[in-house]
Amino acid sequence: MRDFIQALPKTETHLHIEGALPYELLCAWDPKRWPPDPAFRDRSYRYATFPGFEQILLDHALPWFTSAERYHEAARLIFAKHVAQNVRYVETSFHLPVTGFINVPGPEIIAAIRSAAPVGLEVRVFTGMLRSDIIGALRPTIDRLHTWEHLAGVDLHGHETMPTPPETAAIWAGLRAAGKVTKCHAGEFDGAARVREAIEVLGVRRVQHGVRAVEDPSVVQLAVETGTTFDVCPLSNVGLRVAPSIAAHPIRRLMQAGVCCTVSTDDPLCFANSLTEEYQALATELAFTRAELAQVARNGWAVASVPAAMRDAMLATIQRLAAAN
Repeated sequence: MRDFIQALPKTETHLHIEGALPYELLCAWDPKRWPPDPAFRDRSYRYATFPGFEQILLDHALPWFTSAERYHEAARLIFAKHVAQNVRYVETSFHLPVTGFINVPGPEIIAAIRSAAPVGLEVRVFTGMLRSDIIGALRPTIDRLHTWEHLAGVDLHGHETMPTPPETAAIWAGLRAAGKVTKCHAGEFDGAARVREAIEVLGVRRVQHGVRAVEDPSVVQLAVETGTTFDVCPLSNVGLRVAPSIAAHPIRRLMQAGVCCTVSTDDPLCFANSLTEEYQALATELAFTRAELAQVARNGWAVASVPAAMRDAMLATIQRLAAAN
């Protein structure tokens, strides 16, 4: 199974660049400040609350991400790890800069990340923002995102206790009209209604997480009928207590209902996970078959923004591997 997972040409479609900061960079930078094996990076660790998780992430990421060069250095190592796992396509997002929080211009971050992509790995860069940012100090920047040439798309992220401002729908529609892909975190810490909101109100067809849609069959059916993809992060869901365990994770139920689900790592800085481990956890703890893992890989290529020839080649490889096993 390990060889099969390694051989699959995989995609990563839900990855926060700040949350993917390789911990070894911190250890090498200041070993006294960053011990080699902090408790939160143990696989058995469970975050008590989302704000507690967020604080750990920010306490570790913000000291590092102070320049475009730091983004490049982190991305270079992140992407090297992807290549080693036979990941061939990555969608990663950075938090939209605001005064006092990552003081690096967005276009410079995009250029730094893109320049770190090695040959053979397709990288698309998104930016993310909190729901509250839509009506906050970042609004002038958000209103210019359609002009950022190499920005692939946008994402609403953060704790779902925040209401979604009514203005968001029009902003998201305008960004799609400008050729940007729109995403939204939903169905993680709030229920299926937030997934419905993302699909029906915001018009997204890429929901980050989405797993709590399983609580309402009508929302699951809505996702199927609209062709909405859930970019699922199983080990993150367990670490944040969204699901009690991989064995109890709803990804199989969603896929059996017809929802297109991809698999990604979310924030490896905080979960010490890799994409290979995500696949392995599904195989070991949820008894995913080779056919099911192959379908996960296919789902990633179904939404990947790549030339048709590349997509066809990757799908043919997956089909060959699945047929041989």
